[in-house]
Amino acid sequence: MSGLPAQSTLTSYRRLFQYTRRYRVRLIVGVLAGLLSGGSLFGLLQLAPEVIRPFETGGGRNAAHTVAVEDGDAAPPQSRAIADWAERLAVPLEDDSGRMTWQLMALGLVALPVLVGLKGLADYLNRYYTRWAATGMVRDVRDDLFDRLQTQSLAFFGHSDVGVLISRCTNDTTTVQTVVANTASQMTRCPVEIAAAMLAVVLFAFRFELGPLMLMLLLVFPVCLVPVVLLGRQVKKHMQTALDRFAGLVSRMHENFTGIKIVKAFHMERAERERFMGMNDEYFRTFARMLRAEALMSPFTLAMALLVTCIFLVVCYARDAKLYQILPVGLAAIAAYRPVKQLTQVNASLQRGAAAMQRVCELLDADTALPDPPNPVQVRGFNDRIVFDRVSFRYETDSDSVLQDISVEIPRGSVVALVGETGSGKTTFADLLARFYDPSEGRILLDGRDLRDIEIADLRRLVGVVTQETVLFNDTIANNIAYGLRGSTREQIVDAAKKANAHEFIRADGDGYDRIVGDKGFMLSGGQRQRIAIARAILKDAPILILDEATSQLDTVTERLVQQAIARAMEGHTVLAIAHRLSTVRHADCIYLLEEGRIVEQGTHDQLYANGGRYRRLCDMQMLDG
Repeated sequence: MSGLPAQSTLTSYRRLFQYTRRYRVRLIVGVLAGLLSGGSLFGLLQLAPEVIRPFETGGGRNAAHTVAVEDGDAAPPQSRAIADWAERLAVPLEDDSGRMTWQLMALGLVALPVLVGLKGLADYLNRYYTRWAATGMVRDVRDDLFDRLQTQSLAFFGHSDVGVLISRCTNDTTTVQTVVANTASQMTRCPVEIAAAMLAVVLFAFRFELGPLMLMLLLVFPVCLVPVVLLGRQVKKHMQTALDRFAGLVSRMHENFTGIKIVKAFHMERAERERFMGMNDEYFRTFARMLRAEALMSPFTLAMALLVTCIFLVVCYARDAKLYQILPVGLAAIAAYRPVKQLTQVNASLQRGAAAMQRVCELLDADTALPDPPNPVQVRGFNDRIVFDRVSFRYETDSDSVLQDISVEIPRGSVVALVGETGSGKTTFADLLARFYDPSEGRILLDGRDLRDIEIADLRRLVGVVTQETVLFNDTIANNIAYGLRGSTREQIVDAAKKANAHEFIRADGDGYDRIVGDKGFMLSGGQRQRIAIARAILKDAPILILDEATSQLDTVTERLVQQAIARAMEGHTVLAIAHRLSTVRHADCIYLLEEGRIVEQGTHDQLYANGGRYRRLCDMQMLDG
């Protein structure tokens, strides 16, 4: 996964924006509210000259007129506009003595709360709806991510670190959620505020004959943004490394917690602590480098603003600009500074989110699932036989074969056993039958149909599996037995437990079938966990049952009882049993001895023992006579 080419920030977020369809109404409301909130700045800035001009000219009721006379021109448009609105509303601006009228004061007391309330409402709608939509989008990403992982092949999980997968599904998506939720409202509001402020700057500059100055500043401004862009790339780079190292931390914790018994048995607590602290320190240093690059953006933005301001002041002084000409431009520029600074912070956040989203996209784009046939055959039952037709298998294209040229027939209702040393290919044989993998060569037929032509859901309904490593979930005993069979009644669950000789120890506990088994069944003994798994297979009642060392963790007495129960429950079913302990398969209809991926002997127990070959030597080593 880490070998995939890097994606640009835009490409990463384009994938995220594909999830906006469900939330387009709320996004539209939030964006429009942001436009309204940001656009109101332009109107406020237009009043700046009228607020400043009286202070420069000495105030009074004829201040605007005085300036107009001095400038040799009519009253400015702003003054006429204010007077016109006052006349339309029949609100006198000042009395004979030049004081503000009570009508103007009352209008201000009414209009100001209304304007502030509208802006506050717009801000609220902008922040709430954009963040709500952003959080919902990331929720959908997380759902798709988990669903995508469920479809991956066992080979994918064999090459992946579980801790890393957990980190990408949780920490990386949380990073994306935090970034998008916190920046969505700013991304809609800040550009509008900047545009409004810059438009006001341009209008003031040309109105007050400062156009050449603004042209020069517009040329300088992009150059000042270069350090911010470069720092943004550094933020993304260090964030990707930090996320990788954090995933390593999660992986280390996962391995430590799942293997804590071995850690304690070998007294490795201190070594594990030192190893974790070293990895944690590497993550801290990488994250600190990202923070340093992100923190430098604010000083660079301030330096940019300072540079532009200094140039502006020098040129204004050289052109003998008046205060009422300078201050409105300055106020508009100051109003633009805050959203510009916020956007630089948004840029840093977006780079962090892009680094996380790229890692999420790598999982979303992973495709190792076994291919579904274009026109799958629906199978409702198993009627005749299973055939392995010259099957070979290797896990990697350039690796050695695990199974070589296997040809086997398993008639319906028979009990077939696979024996052999560890690594001979027994479990792989069973995995191919359940279609956890596809053969590299040859084919596997179920009633004459290639497994690759059968719908996977139908095939899995026909196969029950009890693995060598018992897998239980942190749930009740009843739910573990009924796993995969929704709607099972308590009577059916109890009956399956009785057949697996699990009912007695379940009933002995006060909580009975409602007892929580703990993580991976930690609260149960090995034999109890195995009997729960066998009860789960019995309840499923699949016509094909795979027992992969199903009795390996049972004591001798319990093993005998469970073997009898399985023999009774599986009558009329097809059983594939994998065993190291040959006593558990001596009554099989046919035994296949595997060695280095090949079948070297086959027959019944009595036949193989009488032949005096490798099977007999295995029996003698286990002190099992004919």
